[in-house]
Amino acid sequence: MASTRDAAIGEILVQPDDLQHRVRELAREISRDYEGREPLLVCVLKGAVFFLADLMRSLEVPCEVDFMAVSSYGSATQTSGVVRILKDLDASIEGRDVIIVEDIVDSGLTLQYLLRNLRARGPASLAVCALLTKPERRRVDLSPRYVGFEIADKFAIGYGLDHGERYRNLPYVAALKVEQDQAI
Repeated sequence: MASTRDAAIGEILVQPDDLQHRVRELAREISRDYEGREPLLVCVLKGAVFFLADLMRSLEVPCEVDFMAVSSYGSATQTSGVVRILKDLDASIEGRDVIIVEDIVDSGLTLQYLLRNLRARGPASLAVCALLTKPERRRVDLSPRYVGFEIADKFAIGYGLDHGERYRNLPYVAALKVEQDQAI
């Protein structure tokens, strides 16, 4: 785990116990809404893996999982607005109940692209479950069906979220501290 003395780790935005409690609540909501169905959870790599694993273990309905990797940030802390699919789904989603499992919805541009792309593949239903959302940053009109936490407009790290591939393994969500001479 990254050292809690790491100077880049700022204030804790979501504590570990709060994360686990809310993930179990989200799993109960999904289990209730999808009773009698078998949703396909589409995990958006890499950040949502931790969230997906905890969410799946708490679901009370059978489910399957597939993965997509998309890029809109590169190594920056601001989205470029250009979304690329780096890894596509392995199976067809036609006629399936699909839930996109996302770590964070920031501007909404990446999610808007994913929704449009997946809708075109003919799923029976399409919903979004996001661990975190930053409503202040939204640049498109969309709202995930399931939301873990709304957070302030700070660059979040931990519990799967990274900065330069670091800090994913923190058991909480924290704000990234920015040095005076770094531009975010």
